[in-house]
Amino acid sequence: MALSVSEVKALLKEIHSKEDPRLTSLIDDSRKGVQQALQQWYKAQERLERDHLIYKEMLKYEQQLIDQGMTYIAGIDEVGRGPLAGPVVAAAVILPLNFYLPGLNDSKKLSEAKRDQFYEVIVEQADVGIGIVSSEGIDQLNIYEATKQAMKTAVCALKTQPEHLLIDAMKVDVPIGQTSIIKGDAHSVSIAAASVVAKVTRDRLMKEYALVYPHYSFEKNMGYGTKEHLEGLQAFGPIDIHRKSFAPVKEMIKTAKQ
Repeated sequence: MALSVSEVKALLKEIHSKEDPRLTSLIDDSRKGVQQALQQWYKAQERLERDHLIYKEMLKYEQQLIDQGMTYIAGIDEVGRGPLAGPVVAAAVILPLNFYLPGLNDSKKLSEAKRDQFYEVIVEQADVGIGIVSSEGIDQLNIYEATKQAMKTAVCALKTQPEHLLIDAMKVDVPIGQTSIIKGDAHSVSIAAASVVAKVTRDRLMKEYALVYPHYSFEKNMGYGTKEHLEGLQAFGPIDIHRKSFAPVKEMIKTAKQ
């Protein structure tokens, strides 16, 4: 007796290989519902295969280090260099050797829901360190030095001393071997994981600030100079988490003093 279409769909959820013999009878089933279910299954398999290939390609830097006998490889990334308000946040992440999270990529390319989902998986399974430098620290150091400081703090916050660092286009002032990778969050799984952790951490901080300072739409702009943010600045002036060394905040303070 032939399976119903709903039973076919349930069966397809159990099949994970194109070589599975159970596919043969389904391929020969001429019912429209069965053929549609099969097409969806094949498309899903193609997505999984594509994600696997992309993930494998993004592991190339890690794999080279693993082949040299290393185990603890930390990816490092930061978020928040450009905003007018809030801290710069860096994350360092050491992923387990068997870690697999298909779809992991540069955090900016992921939806907020996907970032949150990936964040929970990463912090549960990986060794994660966070570094935060406040807006006041940014004003004192400058944004480049503040970013380096946040990265150094993140590395030092790891439970395990890394054997090598993979960093998105920077160097960190620690006595550990490092590889700086241009657009590293799109080319290294470890850096991509760090970019997700840094982004989610900072976004959540900015949403908390939005509750305290509701006039700047921080929950939407995360401190970047959007129209709503600039309108809030004009109406209410800068607050303590604004970066006083950044234009136009710097000019507003200068004008107010005159």
